[in-house]
Amino acid sequence: MRYARAVERLRMLAEECERTRRVPADEPFLRAAYVFGDLLDGADPIDAVEVVLVLNLPPEEVAWETQPPGTAWLVDFLRLDKGGIAYWWRSHRDPVANHRIREPVRFWSLEGIEKGVLEALRERRFESVRGAAGGGEARVAQVAGELGTALEHLRAVHEAYWDRRWRREHRGLGRYPEHHLWEAVRGYLDLLDARDERE
Repeated sequence: MRYARAVERLRMLAEECERTRRVPADEPFLRAAYVFGDLLDGADPIDAVEVVLVLNLPPEEVAWETQPPGTAWLVDFLRLDKGGIAYWWRSHRDPVANHRIREPVRFWSLEGIEKGVLEALRERRFESVRGAAGGGEARVAQVAGELGTALEHLRAVHEAYWDRRWRREHRGLGRYPEHHLWEAVRGYLDLLDARDERE
């Protein structure tokens, strides 16, 4: 996808995120959205706009590389499965950045669309949207913490995998129990590799 089209796709996603505020709920499910990766480097063309969606869920329900409970409607609502977007989920209690998500830039929050960010990206003023990168030691500790969460999630999925009730609850909207198992394995192995690279 060409750079200009990618920025336009990000703008459309920001507007779709803004519409989630109208969904009746005690507390908003989606709290913020960030962009990172090739778009912030000005690559042209790019494979996909890489975004992070911050959810109102505790960290133990947002294991790395998994689809947390209650997100299927959000994928559909935001049209994330229509192409051009690669997305990751994060808990609002965890840092957005990690070993894969580097220097994320917020383009939407509950305060509204970050129009200045979108304008800067449209004009290719990358230095005005980039923030300072986090420290190495903090990142090592973060990977270790996320690895623990991912292992707990993998064990829970493994233990429940053949339970009929669990399988019934984890089927629907084009997703099957196998998806949950695969995501749990992939997330754990990705974090294990990230930990080993830093040792």
